[in-house]
Amino acid sequence: MRIVAGTHRTRRLLGGGAKGIRPTVDRARESIFNALGQRCHGLRVMDLFSGTGALALEALSRGAHFALLVDNSVESVRLCKQNVSNLGFKAQSEIWHMDAFLALSRCKMEGKSFEWVFADPPYAFRNWEELWLKILEEEVLSPGGKMILERSKRCILPALPKAFSLQKEMKFGDTVVSILLHSAS
Repeated sequence: MRIVAGTHRTRRLLGGGAKGIRPTVDRARESIFNALGQRCHGLRVMDLFSGTGALALEALSRGAHFALLVDNSVESVRLCKQNVSNLGFKAQSEIWHMDAFLALSRCKMEGKSFEWVFADPPYAFRNWEELWLKILEEEVLSPGGKMILERSKRCILPALPKAFSLQKEMKFGDTVVSILLHSAS
């Protein structure tokens, strides 16, 4: 597993084979960023269920201004800290060891909002509607921002709230990635 593009292109990330962690593969990350337009300069990104931190670190390598990595797993947080340190992104990132829903509330309390929110929970996750509503309620995703969801192809998403529209959907083996646009109204 490596960074696909940007200032840290080809740099290796730790955790590709870590037990219980399913990192977004290089090919999928490349396709996601191609679909997003690859322009990350100045963006603030949140990586919920961050695993190894690959999505946030890819965004930082491509010029994102700041990344918040959130995971409830001790092993994931350890890997994120190592990867952030190895790539020299400590000053541009924060890592929170906590539940995703608690992190969203904390973001609201701290006035943090993001242009992109990545959500790559374990495949058994089924609280998509609750997650969308919490993101909207806590105003974590900026109007006009994008939410990037990664899930099993066997997971059927509930109807999207009116505040989101499906911009693009991509399939990679057993994985489906959906890019949602948050309406500016």
